[in-house]
Amino acid sequence: MDRTAPPLATIAAALRRERERVGISLTELARRAGIAKSTLSQLEAGTGNPSVETLWSLGVALGVPFSRLVEPPTPPVRVIRAGEAPGIRSEQADFTGILLSVGSRHARRDIYLVELDPGALRNAQAHIPGSVEHMIVARGRVRTGPASEPIELRPGDYAAFPGDVEHVYEALEPDTLVVLVMEHPD
Repeated sequence: MDRTAPPLATIAAALRRERERVGISLTELARRAGIAKSTLSQLEAGTGNPSVETLWSLGVALGVPFSRLVEPPTPPVRVIRAGEAPGIRSEQADFTGILLSVGSRHARRDIYLVELDPGALRNAQAHIPGSVEHMIVARGRVRTGPASEPIELRPGDYAAFPGDVEHVYEALEPDTLVVLVMEHPD
């Protein structure tokens, strides 16, 4: 599951924009997100290698969905060819998230293509209150859902579960592929 590097320039610009929108310092955002100020400084400078977990923490601290930190401005018609979209890897598991589409400010939903391989369990932090995740398995098998009661899904299965509680993703077969749709409240 080798993907290109995360879109560092987009992430840097988004972090600066959202931090300034909230009106907080680098130090305060780092404190709220539970990361080192030097890490945040590197990310805003367009360097570093942010993990999914780091970006989720920053999104939660800023009160914005993950997608707002990684999605560049989009043209009216957009095509993403298989294997060409940048992915962001997890530190916890063999998990790569590929943002396919971000919702407009009024339709707060994001669509991801997620590649997983067996190994470590990926524990996801609770997202913005009221968030809901929808998952459809395209290939393989996955255990997902609230950490307190995960469910097993197979190809063609669909599940919806609260995203505002701790939840998990775990591939049960190699080369598992799922489509993940995240809804966020306004």
